[in-house]
Amino acid sequence: MPETEPLSIGEVINLLKDDFPEISVSKVRFLENQGLVSPTRSQSGYRQFFTEDLDRLRFILGQQRDHFLPLKVIKARLADWEHGITSWDDDEPSTAEFFSEDEPVTEDELARRSGLASDEIAQLEAHGVLRRTKSNKFSPDALAVARQGRLLLDLGLEPRHIRTLRLTADRQADLVQQLVAPLMRTSSPEAQQNVADRMAILARSFSTTTMHLLREELAAILDR
Repeated sequence: MPETEPLSIGEVINLLKDDFPEISVSKVRFLENQGLVSPTRSQSGYRQFFTEDLDRLRFILGQQRDHFLPLKVIKARLADWEHGITSWDDDEPSTAEFFSEDEPVTEDELARRSGLASDEIAQLEAHGVLRRTKSNKFSPDALAVARQGRLLLDLGLEPRHIRTLRLTADRQADLVQQLVAPLMRTSSPEAQQNVADRMAILARSFSTTTMHLLREELAAILDR
């Protein structure tokens, strides 16, 4: 791909969507607004992407997908990545990074950033897939769920099917709560931090184990 031939945002999406199915025009624009990628502009105002921009997007999306890192951590790692550093001693995010501190979003913003229509949001809420905060907004994790919900709906699943994922998460959360219950009897800040650390470790382990178990089952299906 010659450096002298810029790519349009649509061409960038097409090049990335096989590895990152959740990629969208709005996602790229959001990353641009957050200062993580800076495409040039043509004389007519259209975004132009070059090889380094595409590589940068792959890095950002890979960090989100493979390490569940928030944007503020990815942004810090980009400076290292630009100097050839591709591994870090702290590849597992800290507890503070695991539990997102990002602000909740309104329903309108959730719809805009996920691509879900209002009736689809309502259906996912009715099936317990999406849940509101006490302030009647949606958490950063709910936004991530909504984006995946958009993908799953496009792949032919219905909200009642996606509900099984919520039920699985609820069961895992119950198990985590049982495991940390003895640690929650002390209310000191140190004890509470220990509880949060243990929760984060268990959640990551559950997620990784589930992924490998599913991969094993799907491989067995292909071998039949």
